[in-house]
Amino acid sequence: MTVWLAGLAVLAAGAAAAPPAPAAAPPAQSPPPLAAYGRLPDVDMVRIAPDGRNLAMLVGGEGSREIQIRAVSGLAMVAAMPVQNSKVRDLIWAGPEHLVVMTSTTASIAGLSDNRRYEWSQLAAVDLKTGKARQLLGRTEGSMNVVSGRPRPLLRGGKPVLIVEGYTFPNSQGTSTLFRIDLGNGGETIVETGTALTLDWLLDETGRAVARADYDSREQEWRLFLRPGANWTRLYEERSAIDRPGLLAMDSDGARALIRSHKSGEWETYRIGLGDGVLSEPVAELDGESILVDSDTGRMIGQMHYSLTEAEVQFRDPADQSLWQRLVRAFKGESVSFVSWTPDRQRVVVAVEGPTNGYAYFLVDRVAKSATWIANAYAGIQPEHWHKVQALHYKAADGLDIPAYLTMPAGRADAKGLPLIVLAHGGPAGRDYPGFDWWAQALASRGYAVLQPQFRGSTGFGEAHMSAGFGQWGRKMQSDLSDGVRELARAGTIDPARVCIVGASYGGYAALAGVTVETGVYRCAAGVAGVYDLERMLNTEGSETGWQSAGLRYWRRFMGATRNGDPALDAIAPARLAARAKGVPIQLIHGRDDSVVRYDQTTTMAKALTAAGNPPEVVTLAGEDHYLSRSATRQQMLGALVTFLEKHNPPGGAVAAAASGK
Repeated sequence: MTVWLAGLAVLAAGAAAAPPAPAAAPPAQSPPPLAAYGRLPDVDMVRIAPDGRNLAMLVGGEGSREIQIRAVSGLAMVAAMPVQNSKVRDLIWAGPEHLVVMTSTTASIAGLSDNRRYEWSQLAAVDLKTGKARQLLGRTEGSMNVVSGRPRPLLRGGKPVLIVEGYTFPNSQGTSTLFRIDLGNGGETIVETGTALTLDWLLDETGRAVARADYDSREQEWRLFLRPGANWTRLYEERSAIDRPGLLAMDSDGARALIRSHKSGEWETYRIGLGDGVLSEPVAELDGESILVDSDTGRMIGQMHYSLTEAEVQFRDPADQSLWQRLVRAFKGESVSFVSWTPDRQRVVVAVEGPTNGYAYFLVDRVAKSATWIANAYAGIQPEHWHKVQALHYKAADGLDIPAYLTMPAGRADAKGLPLIVLAHGGPAGRDYPGFDWWAQALASRGYAVLQPQFRGSTGFGEAHMSAGFGQWGRKMQSDLSDGVRELARAGTIDPARVCIVGASYGGYAALAGVTVETGVYRCAAGVAGVYDLERMLNTEGSETGWQSAGLRYWRRFMGATRNGDPALDAIAPARLAARAKGVPIQLIHGRDDSVVRYDQTTTMAKALTAAGNPPEVVTLAGEDHYLSRSATRQQMLGALVTFLEKHNPPGGAVAAAASGK
């Protein structure tokens, strides 16, 4: 397997070209073209070097994307490396002279995983001094050049190395293995070998593995191995059929690890001694949504939680907390998030999303006490094109509170009777966030109000909200969406005769369920990479991960199914209820290389609709994965979707006549 990275082109020192400048704003009455929203960001993955002197970033459009290294001072170009159509997933500095590039590709590997296609991650390293790029891993006999998880950069004797989790195959079965890679010569050494059950490792500040987590799906047991002496010792275990614990990070004292466990019936954070395996009582102050970890030491430095409206951050270091509070005040009314920082956190890159700055990156210098604009993420979308995002709550039919986002077309924040698109998120245990959502903003730019309900089963709004979704796939999780439509109709904000539903992944399921499991709410539906035949999905999961897998138990819990073949699945499967969508325009969009939701879900749904006398519009995205990773196919998706919506739910002033034929 190869990583498609072209050679590094070192440019003349001080070359003055800057990242893409903001494009000239079109007249206020003319929104940006759809391509401006559909393309991948013009600037992405902005990472600051450990010495604070250079920035790495991914720049450009489809076919012309490149990784640029720019000096912090004046953003002068230092180097550029074309990546063409490679799917770049992350940029990681390993010292000031080496940049590690993580990419992924969709492929099948002969003799492995039944030759099915999966998304595989790989690494390459760029030496800025020599201008050479080198693929990493794959030199060791019985290993592969693929990685699992983000590598950990370290300095050993002043020389940059990586600790990387990859795979070896001692018994023809993939085994999690830690490698140490010398970035100077690409040499690799196995430093730890786990088992076929190993899920995760925890490293201390020296890069030494101090904890290893295994999970036996058949026995339903999570096992934590620690190293109080020279050898790994199993010092803690926990029974878990579905909600298995997870290693989070080293505690700030370096003597304990942090784990998340559901053993009490709720997700809680615990400390566990690395030397004795003694578990603490739940640590209430660490029950945030995520733990902030120092990338150099691996230790916890704070936590972050996203409320419906903003990120809430709490650092351990008072100076870091003061910085965060100043940022929130400086960008009042906008969403601020940390992107990258130097180890001393004197220089920090932040993303700012909101009506004042649009979606932009800034470099914060704590010594100079300045915040300097770096680039707009989307060159063709300016702050004046921002469509207001409102956070709201409404009640589901059973009284459950449903948080939601409502994006309103610019200049129509107080409008009445608008056409509505319900945009359902994936997961289903996922959520939407405040800030720039390219999909919602694109639809609003065409005159639609866009509702994004955080239906029961969504994460980020408490344990009770998520667990309320168990057994409610296609039931109350679905009616939570239409209850939002009814609420906006009662308020007069939208016209209930002019509503369509759209979504991807689980959201694609919800879109088709909106016109099959439910009826009479939506005048059209578009599903992107959705699951439509639930029995087929569970059979795929069982055959690929094992019939005793935690993943299979997880999906059954959401679906309310006790087993594969449960008749209850047919009552919530759009492919089994296609006749109920008679007369409703339906669009199905799917990437041919999707390794998460197989393409046969779309072919199955299309056949069922056609057999029922309602052939759908099918849009196949050649070479696209589950994540809409390529500009060309992402733009194809968005263009086809908007054309479909404008045909069947036109947003203009003459819509009422068209809608009357619903």
